[in-house]
Amino acid sequence: MDPSFRWDDDSFFMFSSLFDAARACLDAASPDGKVTLTQEYAAAFSRRELRAAPDAPAPQPIRMPGRPERPRLVPARDLPQRGIGSAEGRAAFIHAIAHIEFNAIDLAWDAVYRFRGLPPQFYADWVSVANDESRHFVLLRGRLRELGHEYGDFDAHNGLWEMAEKTAHDGLARMALVPRVLEARGLDVTPGMIAKLRNLGDKASVEILELILREEVAHVAAGSHWYRWYCEREGREPRSTFRELLVQYAGPVLRGPFNHHARLQAGFDAEEIAALEQLAP
Repeated sequence: MDPSFRWDDDSFFMFSSLFDAARACLDAASPDGKVTLTQEYAAAFSRRELRAAPDAPAPQPIRMPGRPERPRLVPARDLPQRGIGSAEGRAAFIHAIAHIEFNAIDLAWDAVYRFRGLPPQFYADWVSVANDESRHFVLLRGRLRELGHEYGDFDAHNGLWEMAEKTAHDGLARMALVPRVLEARGLDVTPGMIAKLRNLGDKASVEILELILREEVAHVAAGSHWYRWYCEREGREPRSTFRELLVQYAGPVLRGPFNHHARLQAGFDAEEIAALEQLAP
């Protein structure tokens, strides 16, 4: 455990409000603190000790969730490109995935915290996702330590949270763009990375990434479900709306090729994948 994280009366207490618990997880700065609170509150939610009160006040602005001092956050274009054939390159790759999973904890809790008055299943889905992402982060950090490094040893970028801020005002845009664009990118690139790691004989990393890939399909599928739910509630056509949102928000971050099989499993249809391919370089 991170020695900077301590249990005391101020660092953990049981809320009755799911929104307060979500905010506590978002505000936790240390990796161990964020993981521990996430798993404790997810368990409390499953025991029905936390509830999303229908009369809860509006959420407060977040701007930036709690973060450790390291890794240093830099623009994505400033991150060095490393091959995974070297020990340093492989560690940097695992670090990059760990950073994505650490951010994904906050993205899931932010969906819980920001968007009020929604069906109970919405909150159940995203609490479950937050819990999964915390497990993924712990597995990857453990593998990183086996490779002689710690989370924070390499620079990282803040692109996932930046999209969360851009879509903070609109649950429909959030569901379209964070799970179905940024997080779905993992569905596209992870099979190729698994193949490369398998060729290098890195069985430990392969097993972790295979687990993450299986569970991320369900996470993206949750985004697809709630995206269409929002569209139906607002009387909007899902396919054309998705194309409009891609042009408005996501054009610069789209990258092909796309994993058609995994995306179909995750709730995309062929027309939506075609729209992605038309916009991607």
